[in-house]
Formats: sequence, C-alpha cells, structure tokens
Amino acid sequence: MRELLFHAFAVLTIVPAFFVATSRSAVNAALNMLLSFVGLAALFVMLETYFLAILQVLVYAGAIVVLFLFIIMLIDLRHAPQPRLLRFLASIAAFALLVTGSYFLVFGGGSGPFVEATVASPARDPLIFGQLLFTRYLLPFQITGFMLLIAMIGVIVVSKRAEDLEGEGGASS
Repeated sequence: MRELLFHAFAVLTIVPAFFVATSRSAVNAALNMLLSFVGLAALFVMLETYFLAILQVLVYAGAIVVLFLFIIMLIDLRHAPQPRLLRFLASIAAFALLVTGSYFLVFGGGSGPFVEATVASPARDPLIFGQLLFTRYLLPFQITGFMLLIAMIGVIVVSKRAEDLEGEGGASS
C-alpha cells in the first residue's frame, strides 16, 4: 500500500511539473505548480517529515504561488514579445540535462550518489531544523530571500513602467 501511495504522489508531483514547463498559459502553469507542490508535501508526509510538509504547503503552495499569480496579473503577457530563439535554446539545454541525468541514473553503477541513512532526519524536529537553517544554511537562506525581494522589485518596476507608457500613449491620443 505504501508503494502504491508513493507512486501516486510521485505522479501527482511529476506530471503537473511537466505541464508547468510545457504550458502556454502562465496562470495554468502556476496552478500546475501548486498541484506539484501539494504532491511534494504528500511525499514529505510519507517520509514522516511533517514539519517540512506543513512548510511546503504554507510557504510554497500558499505564499509563493500566490506571489507568482500576483506577478502574472501585474505583467500583461499578451503584449510581451516571445523570444523564439531563447525558448528554443532553453529547450535544447533542458533536454540535454534530462538525457545526461537519465544516462547517469541508468548507467551510473547502480547505487547512485545516495548513502543509506542511519541517523534520524534533522527535518523531523523543528528545533534542529531551525538551528540548522539559521546557522549552517544561513547564507543560502538569505540569498533566497534577497532573490525574492529582487523579483518583487522587478515586478513593481516593470508594472510602473508599463503604466507610465500607457499613460503617455493615452494622453497623446
């Protein structure tokens, strides 16, 4: 039963992630990302890391997807130019990474880079998780926060610039 649940939640995580990458609509991509985050939270529950599952739902499925939807609503994507060459090159790079990763997973010696865990995961105890987050992993945590801040400022600048351009165009008509 546990294996069946694992496979169901893995499919619930991977299939919407595929649709995030292939969707033409940004809103559909964000909603598929929400579904993928919920599947990942279910996988965390199966690993008995309930704190990470709750964080996954609250932070990523709640706040980040809402932030993405807010950004999508601020930027009018209908009038944005579609860089076909850049999209084609990104697709080629992603496919090359997929093929390389699949090759090393299948033909990499069988065991992979994984080590059998004998110690309980630090993510099971919120106190240990918090201590690790704010001591050992403080720099990546801060960099992530600054990247989100830069993204929010960028959205505000782009939306203000679009409003200014619309205001100038409307005044001259």
